[in-house]
Amino acid sequence: MTRRAPQEPSRRFEPSYRLRDDTTIYAPSLGCGGCPDFETCGGLHTDADVFDCNDLCSCGDPALCDTVCRNKPDTFFERYLEIGGFNLESTLQVAALPSPNLPPVIPLIGHKYSRQAVLNEPVVAVPLYELFHMGSGQPLVRTRAELAARFRIAEGAVVIASGVDRDIKLEAWWAFADRDVIHATLRDLGIALVTAPNFSLFLNVPRPDNLHSMKRIALGWAELMAAGVPSALHLNARTDRDYARWMRFVRQRPEVQIVAFEFGTGAGAPNRVDWHVDRLCRLADAAGRPLTLVVRGGAKVLQRLRQHFAQVVLIETDAFTRTLKRRRAELTEAGRLRWPRISTPKGAPIDELLAHNIVTKRAALLLSDFAPPAQSERSARHARRPAQHTDCETGQGSFLTQLDATLQARAVPADLQRMVVAAES
Repeated sequence: MTRRAPQEPSRRFEPSYRLRDDTTIYAPSLGCGGCPDFETCGGLHTDADVFDCNDLCSCGDPALCDTVCRNKPDTFFERYLEIGGFNLESTLQVAALPSPNLPPVIPLIGHKYSRQAVLNEPVVAVPLYELFHMGSGQPLVRTRAELAARFRIAEGAVVIASGVDRDIKLEAWWAFADRDVIHATLRDLGIALVTAPNFSLFLNVPRPDNLHSMKRIALGWAELMAAGVPSALHLNARTDRDYARWMRFVRQRPEVQIVAFEFGTGAGAPNRVDWHVDRLCRLADAAGRPLTLVVRGGAKVLQRLRQHFAQVVLIETDAFTRTLKRRRAELTEAGRLRWPRISTPKGAPIDELLAHNIVTKRAALLLSDFAPPAQSERSARHARRPAQHTDCETGQGSFLTQLDATLQARAVPADLQRMVVAAES
């Protein structure tokens, strides 16, 4: 068995989904009612057989543990004061900023390596933490020309900075002594939108650590907005009470026009994704105004989200990551996307492969996950369906015909030479 680091919780809960909170199934833990954080936290409702969240405090070496926990009073007090308490309502009220006009699918470009040419995409996303030195916080790029050169993108491209990344980079961001320099750099670079850092809400830690992360998300978003940098509030939640707090915060803050969510990790698990989608939809309905949602991952739930949000924007990562692994996107006649492996000469640039994969992946998304919702089964049962279309074709629609119509509508770039449509094997 792999031993955990001394600063990590040592107690294991197998299977891990026992720690997932669900008020519809489980009663609150017995010890939660007397907790000073109960009104904010709402208590735990899990299958983990814990008296309260203090039972989740099980690090091997408390001196090395960086979890926000009441069992370390001095450290807890410092971490509590640095955020001004767990209450989200104490977050600085900021002015609304103009929202950028974004397409439904934006490719993420992680770096420039193995490429030689400028990527001809009008809107791209880049990792927020690749713009700054993670040790000193100093900018790695200071002008649009330097930004374009660092990622080999067009100098005039609309750039989104994505705040989703590993926890080590998020914590480094929070530790920067002078975030004003960061905010000024983002503003001077003309970054169209920043998705605020998504500090993690772990399941196997005491709840104060979650509440601390939520407040840091709100503070990070407010700092960016106050500095004149359009920002999306990242929604991260572990319990129904967490979502209720975000719902109240969004409803009371009209300056929140764009929110963000990440389905790429725990929230996208098959037995948990519906829980998150349901609560995101409720939040959108309760906001009292149109909201834009920027997501990473979760392509299978985009249609459901689009029924509640005014716009859903996907930061698409597959095209870039699969290009690095020398995979080439192929669309079958049935509209399915395949990623067969290809061989490239050693040292050969991958510019053409990346451009092709971006175009093909976007086409597949726009013709499926971003397509208008299908007609309901009830309507379909009562609709008159002729045996053949007027052009004497069979009733089974051709994906290529749909693709041609989409290209004519300019929903995807009409560069068919860079797209491969293969017969399904």
